[in-house]
Parts: sequence; C-alpha cells; structure tokens
Amino acid sequence: MKRLLLFTLVSWSVLALSTVGYHLANSGGATPADAQAFQAMRPSANSIYEVAALDRVSTEAREFAAARYRLDASQSKFMVRAFAGGLLWFKGHDHFIAVRDFSGEAQLVPGAINPASLQMTIRADSLVETRDVFTEQQKQIINRELREIVLETNKYPEITFKSTNVTVNLSGGQVEAKIGGDLTLHGVTRHIVIPAQVTLSGDTLRARGEFTVNRSDYNVKATSALHGTIRVRDKLKFTFDIVAHQI
Repeated sequence: MKRLLLFTLVSWSVLALSTVGYHLANSGGATPADAQAFQAMRPSANSIYEVAALDRVSTEAREFAAARYRLDASQSKFMVRAFAGGLLWFKGHDHFIAVRDFSGEAQLVPGAINPASLQMTIRADSLVETRDVFTEQQKQIINRELREIVLETNKYPEITFKSTNVTVNLSGGQVEAKIGGDLTLHGVTRHIVIPAQVTLSGDTLRARGEFTVNRSDYNVKATSALHGTIRVRDKLKFTFDIVAHQI
C-alpha cells in the first residue's frame, strides 16, 4: 500500500511538472531564471527509472491481491439434461448426464468480487448417464454412443470455458453474477452468458446456477431410436453447484 501511494504521488508530480514546463515553454513569458528553476524541479533519469520500478511493483501487488480458487470436482455437481423428443417422446426418457472430471480456476479480488474470471476444462469422456430408469447395460450403450457418436471424444477430448467479462449485482446479501465467456464444445467456440449465485465462506467459493445451449450450435449429433420416433431434442440444460478452494 505504501509503495502504491508513493507511486501515485510521484506520477502526479511528474504530470504536474510536465504541464508547467509545457506552458512556460510556449507562453513566451518564461525567463532564464524560470527555465533554470524548472530544470531543477524536473526528475532525474534515475527518478524516472524508480517510477517505472514502482509501477511494476504496484502492478504485481494488484495481481497478488486477486485471490485464486481451484475448482474441486469431487465436491461439485455438474449435470447436463438432454430432453427426449420425437413423435413418441412420452415413451422415451430424458438423459441426466453427469460431468465427472473437470478442472479450472476462478480469480477475484476479496471484498470486491469484480473484477473476476473463470477458466474451466472438462474431460469429454467423463460424461456419463446417471438415471436409474436405464439398466446398466443400457447405460453402457448410452455412454459408448455419447463418446463415439455425440461428443466424438477421440477428436475433441476437451470442453473448455474461458470468461471474457463478469458482471455482478449485489442484492439482499446475494451475489448474482453473469459470467460471459467462450464455450468450446465439439471443436466449435461460441460466446455464452452463465448466470450464477456466488457465495464466499472462509477459503471456499461456491457458485450455483443453470444455463442452456443448443446442440446444433456446436454441431453435436444425437442418436435416435425406433427409426427417429424417439430422439433427443436440440436444447441441452446445464445445472451446476461448483465448489472451489483458495490456493
């Protein structure tokens, strides 16, 4: 804090002296004594280098002030719901796909929330069917088709999200965030906005929310049954309860 204050004072002093010098040089009213006084007041080269060094220190201090939180998949819940559709949609079942393996990091300034950022990487082959309405054999078939036909995990092993902007609304003690960023799925990148409720408790950050995307926007295929009379709809609904710990 002392370094940051010193840097601010020096910067304003340099700006003020430069302004004075400019007006003296261009007003036509400067005397030799004025010029000598101004030269004496100007900072030396060493002073300028010191200001630059202080600038670097203050930048590093601001970066250090941003708290980092590592996402903890083992304590989090991240689900994808694929809705059954087609002429006989009532005979089909929605799919509840769990995201088992993901990693990432959130950053924010304590006491401010904003500016903030989020990066997440999901291992595509970790998505698995979880609904009890399917037998274990059916789940194996669904998971194989999910990897081989739907997500093509050999070609696209990762699903990533990287925030580009975060806006926050504080209301009644609740932190409502809108996380804008780029979602890369099946090799296609599109900008989305994820609404989330964010809470901080000690060194733990928690974010809850839901959002939807369309499969067709990411060229994601869907398998169908009974000659297409039962199939998965275009909309996919993501729900999450993400836990992260300060590092």
